[in-house]
Amino acid sequence: MHHSPIHFKHDLFFTCSCIAALAFSATTSAQNLNINKWLPDSVQVHGFLSQGFINTSDNNFFGHSEGSLSTDFRELGVNGSWSALPDLQLALQVVWRDAGQTDEDGFRIDYGLANYNLLSTESSLLAIRAGRVPTPLGFYNETRDVAATRPSIFLPQSIYFDRNRNLALSADGGYLYGEHRTEFGDFSFNFGLITPRTDDPEFMNTILRGEAGTLEGNTSWVARLSYEAPDKGVRLAVTYAEFLSDFHSSRSLSNEGSFHFSPLILSAQYNAEKWSLTAEYALRRTRLDYFHSSDIGFTGQSYYIQGTYRFTDKLEGLVRYDELIWDLDDQYGYRYPARLGPSFSRYARDWTFGLRYEILPSLLASAEYHHINGTGWLPHLENPQQEAQRWDMFAFMLSYNF
Repeated sequence: MHHSPIHFKHDLFFTCSCIAALAFSATTSAQNLNINKWLPDSVQVHGFLSQGFINTSDNNFFGHSEGSLSTDFRELGVNGSWSALPDLQLALQVVWRDAGQTDEDGFRIDYGLANYNLLSTESSLLAIRAGRVPTPLGFYNETRDVAATRPSIFLPQSIYFDRNRNLALSADGGYLYGEHRTEFGDFSFNFGLITPRTDDPEFMNTILRGEAGTLEGNTSWVARLSYEAPDKGVRLAVTYAEFLSDFHSSRSLSNEGSFHFSPLILSAQYNAEKWSLTAEYALRRTRLDYFHSSDIGFTGQSYYIQGTYRFTDKLEGLVRYDELIWDLDDQYGYRYPARLGPSFSRYARDWTFGLRYEILPSLLASAEYHHINGTGWLPHLENPQQEAQRWDMFAFMLSYNF
């Protein structure tokens, strides 16, 4: 897959525009420009802009990166919140994002919600949230949209798939949320009834595999319990969800079907003064009941172990091992049908080494190297053949937040 001259010029223009915008943002940041000082105290507006550069030894990730430099990874978002009443807050985030063929130049509402406090005391909070709400999955999902809040350019792909970002990031529905602070630590819970978003091109391509029709989210639910120690050194969480969607064929009623995904995620983190250690483990059940074939069901496993160390106030390093197995009964993909992909498309083992440098309080430069065995989380749209089992990826990103 190669860029046409027109497309290449389009990418180059947008890349230069993003870099110019980042440079301008850095200048205005240095001049302490703050849009919120002109707004009422009840209104807050923030935003982010990032431009990524990706090179891979083999395979493609977010554009034509194999033996080349892809600039097809950029994000621009603006979010705002308004305290309409003492117990009522409204929030909205609009994003424009390009991530190769997995997410092509589109505006969308990442979230738009109303939060109402049913109970609010010094030690307890009980609230309801409704609208398009960030999905509470693990530690990072609710803040994955902003580059500065991620520990690396790419989150551990075994749990936080970037190829299906919209599906995971948020969903339409309502949540009951609570917090309780004690001398032993802070406890919180989330429980929501939702309708998943199914508009990711990669998700539709993987599930439909050329079948004509539509894929629509069905009533689903998600729950998370969290704990944080009084000294903020220890964080724990457990998440469970049931994501459902239905396929409606445009050709034949006999091709109706459904997709059922149930992840259980266990999360743990320890934070010291200069370093932190994070680990998450997921057991994922997947079932597909559809089309002319027999039902398909399998249970997969994901986990990662990640360490970060702050060398100075501005420089931080990261080391991570991340492993994905799609089917525990076929860990190496030997029984996977060859027509659907090579055996190594059923797993991925990723060593990541990264650095982040804070150029300015609002301007961040990140770089990382991945050594990967397997293509389990590689986008199929960009890699119809998936020929390389072992491959390397280099990534660099500039990101600005205001």
